[in-house]
Amino acid sequence: MLASWKHWRVALSALAGAMLPLSFAPLSAYPLALASTALFFLLIDAQRPGLAARCGFAFGFAAFLAGTYWLYISVHHFGKAPLLVALPVMFGLIAFMAAWYALLAWMCARWLNGSAVTRLLLAWPAAWVTVEWLRGWVATGFPWLSLGYSQLDSPLAGFAPLAGVYGVSWAVALVAGGILLSLLGEGRKQRWLGLLVALVVWLGGGLLRSVPWTAPEGDPALVMVAQGNVAQDMKWLPEQRQPTLDLYRELTLQNLDSELIVWPEAALPNLVSEEREYLSEVWTRVQESGGALVLGVLRLEPQDWTVRNSLLALGEEPGFYDKRHLVPFGEFFPVPGFVRNWLRLLSLPYSDIEPGPFDQAVLLAGRFRIAPSICYEDAFGAEQRSFLPEANLLVNISNDAWFGDSVAPHQHLQMARMRALESGRFLIRSTNTGVSAVVDNNGQVMARSPQFKVAALRSKVQLFTGATPYILAGNAPVMALALIAMLAGALLGKKRRHPSRPAVTPNTG
Repeated sequence: MLASWKHWRVALSALAGAMLPLSFAPLSAYPLALASTALFFLLIDAQRPGLAARCGFAFGFAAFLAGTYWLYISVHHFGKAPLLVALPVMFGLIAFMAAWYALLAWMCARWLNGSAVTRLLLAWPAAWVTVEWLRGWVATGFPWLSLGYSQLDSPLAGFAPLAGVYGVSWAVALVAGGILLSLLGEGRKQRWLGLLVALVVWLGGGLLRSVPWTAPEGDPALVMVAQGNVAQDMKWLPEQRQPTLDLYRELTLQNLDSELIVWPEAALPNLVSEEREYLSEVWTRVQESGGALVLGVLRLEPQDWTVRNSLLALGEEPGFYDKRHLVPFGEFFPVPGFVRNWLRLLSLPYSDIEPGPFDQAVLLAGRFRIAPSICYEDAFGAEQRSFLPEANLLVNISNDAWFGDSVAPHQHLQMARMRALESGRFLIRSTNTGVSAVVDNNGQVMARSPQFKVAALRSKVQLFTGATPYILAGNAPVMALALIAMLAGALLGKKRRHPSRPAVTPNTG
């Protein structure tokens, strides 16, 4: 009977994990993040470390299987990897992500098992945030499905300008712990304390949403975001080159009243050096109308013959930003030479793109001082800080065609919205097939394009100056506090495990 209950506990953990992605876009049912986290805490509570780890792995595996199934679409359908390659890649990454939650649950059961108040209001929320940060950093990082992203439309989003996405994640875990304590706490005082903490954090986030962390700069500007909707499997075909060039020229010339025009990642189906005449013609027309053009290009460095994925700003003078945070197995291949030869035999891409240096300057385009990011880079909040507070606008160019008609483009936009909220800046986001959008300084979508359609998205943007607390300090304060909270939880748990102070709740594992 006891063994059977162990299996049910693991199965319920998987159910809790499968629930978590429903709190993210496109459904955005943000209360489910609280329910999923609270159920996770309940299922690992008072368990032996081994059983807790199995529950954690089941939770993480189900969450990432349901939330990142689109990896198979990217690798197999668009990357043309054989099924026997695509499935191990997908399940391998999912298992790697699940292992973080196994580690989280093991730590909570092994070291952070103090009183109910210590566990649910101190140690476990801090441990959750620490693990989220680690999986967003180790092996170049994969921050998808971080709790904080689910709360962009909840009061808890108010913590983002103060402490970034991980601060919001901590708030979610703390509210979930408080709710669980209010329902199952040992005595009236614990239950009231749990309810009070949950309410204070929830209402505090709502109050923070009204704080004007940054200030407007100048008058609003009209911008146009071009979405060419060139199919991924056609993008680099020779016969598609001229239609693509004609399409972006037409979209631009029809919107010359815009002060800033933005094209998506690698909009030109060629090296930028091969399209100088074309770009000169378009740039001249935009300049004559008093505007500026920003577009994604691939460029070849003549010094070392390396290829860079770049953003080109054409204002009074041209300026480049080279992508710094590359996608493993998408833009570079961290594998030995013999594996690259095997990839070549399978007709898979195997050439690396060279990352740009970290210390790059803000891009200038008219009165726009741009903090640039390319595709996947907008998933890493701390990386935009190098351009702020000097920049008065965020611009992200992307190609979400790799995700197909899945939840991933919507999740990606959700992460981009967090960057606008963290920095207190408007964000312009141009993608090849959608979702292109203009997001305000509060993380709210002002305008968005339909997916899989050619679009010229027009909107007003307001430039902003100043710095939020998160831009000034980054993730360091949150992580330092999390480590202190975990250490305190471990010390209190050790004291509670002393023979003279037996645990109140017996282990059932």
